[in-house]
Amino acid sequence: MNMSFYQLIWYFFIYGFFGWCLEIVYGAIRQKHFLNRGFLNGPLCPIYGICMVACLTFFSSLEEGFLFLIIGCGVIATILEFFAGAILERLFQKKWWDYSDYKYTIGGYVCLPISALWGLLAALTLRYFHPLIHTLIEKFPVLPGRILLIIAVIILAADGLSVMGIVFHVQKYDNRVEAMAKGMNKISNRLGRAIFTRIQRRMTKAYPALTAAELSSSTSSAVFAEGCSFHKLVWLFMISAFLGDIIEMIFCYVTSGVLMSRSSVVYGTFSIVWGLGVVVLTMMLHKYRDREDRYIFLFGTVVGGAYEYICSVFTELVFGTVFWDYSKIPFNLGGRINLLYCFFWGVAAVVWIKIIYPFLSGLIERIPKKAGSVLSYCFLMFMAVNIVVSGAALGRYAERKSGVPAKNSIEVMLDDRFHDQRMERIYPNAIVKQ
Repeated sequence: MNMSFYQLIWYFFIYGFFGWCLEIVYGAIRQKHFLNRGFLNGPLCPIYGICMVACLTFFSSLEEGFLFLIIGCGVIATILEFFAGAILERLFQKKWWDYSDYKYTIGGYVCLPISALWGLLAALTLRYFHPLIHTLIEKFPVLPGRILLIIAVIILAADGLSVMGIVFHVQKYDNRVEAMAKGMNKISNRLGRAIFTRIQRRMTKAYPALTAAELSSSTSSAVFAEGCSFHKLVWLFMISAFLGDIIEMIFCYVTSGVLMSRSSVVYGTFSIVWGLGVVVLTMMLHKYRDREDRYIFLFGTVVGGAYEYICSVFTELVFGTVFWDYSKIPFNLGGRINLLYCFFWGVAAVVWIKIIYPFLSGLIERIPKKAGSVLSYCFLMFMAVNIVVSGAALGRYAERKSGVPAKNSIEVMLDDRFHDQRMERIYPNAIVKQ
């Protein structure tokens, strides 16, 4: 949890390269010949780098058991692979990989056997291989290392822009993207066309289903927030963040007899943890609401527990504050999660997908389209400002607890408007790390 930004960038590139090598090996075994399956032109698969950085950030301090490490890494890999597949399909109107032939799949983007494999490989890497990588980076001179990383980031950015230009050239913009590719390379028309041809040929070979003829643009609907759309998710986030906070307040009152705030932000009664959790759950399971309850319960229990653990680590890293501590509850994991509340996540998943989501989805789609769209962006702006102000207030609250005086007018204003009494009322269970 004390890794520097410099180290994380190194880990991103190293594990992104190893992931690319793994894809090459996998393709060679399955296809019997060489296939460069990376999205980028260079030897790098960013999703592997992002996944390992996330696992290192959230689970490097997890020492309670190797099994929990496998589960946590598997959940992170599953969520990242799901959203990567969904985003690519939304952009290009085509699946880049499909696990539909496997058992226990979600949308063809992820499946249980592959997720379990990723979790095991990531956990083994963290436990046995990463210490060596960490030692090598520590021994590498810092100045040359920073120069190499700057060069690598610049190459990665140029590579990503060129690939996106090629992709959208195939899909929609012909002359403009080709001209952009020529301008980016700034060498010659021949080299620009060579790069274009190489990327297009490689993408066609690696993903033969991704052709220009099959790419199509989506048509707009007269119904507001139809399906699992952007506006639908915004409204679900706001509603579930509010309802989740109310549910937690009622639960605390019933169990302890104390009515306390459970809000994540300083303005309003909203739980960001509940809001984001519902968005992730909806995106991954809304097409499977007809599946058996036990399937959804198991998914909600595992993913919800891992999600709560990640949120706990994230808030401690960013704000220096622990918002909940389950150390006194049996079967807890580092005080961040416990088995009983993981079961609550499972029950909540079943109730949400089976009952609440269909009902709320129907109500949201009845909202006038123009008014609904305007309100969606108003909600986003309000919550963005709310989160920024809350983060600043929490940071200043932690500094005051450590005896750090205000250094400028903004910190003076934060001390005045968000004094200790108010912060303790909003976050009664917050524990500031000294």
